[in-house]
Amino acid sequence: MESAKTLATLAAILFIILIHSTRINSFTETPTAYEVLEDYSFPVGLLPDGVVKGYDLNPNTGEFSAYLNDTCRLIEGGFQVKYDPKITGFISNSKLSGVKGVSVLFFRKWRNIGEILRHGNHVHFFSSVAAEKFHIRDFDDSPLCVWYELQDEYLLEEQK
Repeated sequence: MESAKTLATLAAILFIILIHSTRINSFTETPTAYEVLEDYSFPVGLLPDGVVKGYDLNPNTGEFSAYLNDTCRLIEGGFQVKYDPKITGFISNSKLSGVKGVSVLFFRKWRNIGEILRHGNHVHFFSSVAAEKFHIRDFDDSPLCVWYELQDEYLLEEQK
C-alpha cells in the first residue's frame, strides 16, 4: 500500500513538472512568420508555403523583414505574383504598409504591392496603379511557388 502512495505521489510530481515545462516552452518559442500574420488578423496565405526562412519584427514600431529562400513566383487569383528574397514593411492590426518585395504583373510590368488591408472578410491589395479585393477564404492556405513552369514565361515578360 505504501508503494502505491509513493508511486502516485511521483506520478503527480512528474505531471506537474511536465505541465510547468510545457508552459515555459510555449512562451519562449518564437512564433513563425505565419503565426505573426495571424496575430495581426491576416491569413497565413499571404506568404508562400515553406519558403520563409526567418523574419525580424520590431513589436514597438511594427517594422518587419521576412526572408525567403529565393525569389518566389506564383499565380494567385489569376494574377502572377513575385516575392523577392527579402520582404519589408510595417505591420499593425489588419494593415501592412510600406511593403517592398511583393509584386504583381500588371500590363506586362511588375508593380509593387505597397499596402495590404483587411476589412472584415476581405483582403485589399494596393499598388501604384490598381487595387484589388479578395475574400479572406482565398488565403486560408499558403500558395506554392511555381519555380519551373513559369520561369520561361517570366523571363520573357521581364525582357520586354
